[in-house]
Amino acid sequence: MSIVVDVVSDVICPWCFLGKRHLDQAIAALNPGSVEVRWRPFLLDATIPREGLDRGEYLTRKFGAERIKDLHAPLIAAGKAAGVPYNFDRIARTPNTLNAHRLIAWSHAAGKQHAMAERLFMDYWSHGKDVGDHRVLIEAAIAVGLDGALVAQLLASEADLDRVIAEINQAAEFGITGVPTFIFGNRYAVVGAQPPEVLKAGITRALLEARATPPA
Repeated sequence: MSIVVDVVSDVICPWCFLGKRHLDQAIAALNPGSVEVRWRPFLLDATIPREGLDRGEYLTRKFGAERIKDLHAPLIAAGKAAGVPYNFDRIARTPNTLNAHRLIAWSHAAGKQHAMAERLFMDYWSHGKDVGDHRVLIEAAIAVGLDGALVAQLLASEADLDRVIAEINQAAEFGITGVPTFIFGNRYAVVGAQPPEVLKAGITRALLEARATPPA
């Protein structure tokens, strides 16, 4: 028996990258075949225009110049402990991630969704790539084994845009206001980049209860 762990996340959420790596550690400590990870879209900031924003200006406007100096210190420390290679100095833009979420959604049918999430996190947080740029997204798609030509065609259209927006709105309706949010087998949820042992405990509890529940 396996359970689904839904991860509500945004590519431009640094804590989501950390949470993803913690989840990988939790699953590795269990039977990997007992867990299916499903990525769900969230917009960390719905006001970001489709073309994105200059990151320095965006952070200054959002947090203030003084706070920016130490803004990333907790993430750098946590990232080192979890092997998350943050390179904040490489990031020039804060992108709108609707297209990145579409790409993650398309990768599900090919069984590549978890790999796609990892690739986009690395592209943005480690390599400083603009994950709102179609070229970057097509390169990511090809790297994980998707059809680049098909992805280019889909990105040029509005395919599944309404579906992704509907999922984002549904998360808000469910009361999800912070990410990452991990939902274990539609039974329990935890918010934040929780330590691997917390995520492992949530998966184990959901698995045990699923096994104890008689089939309908």
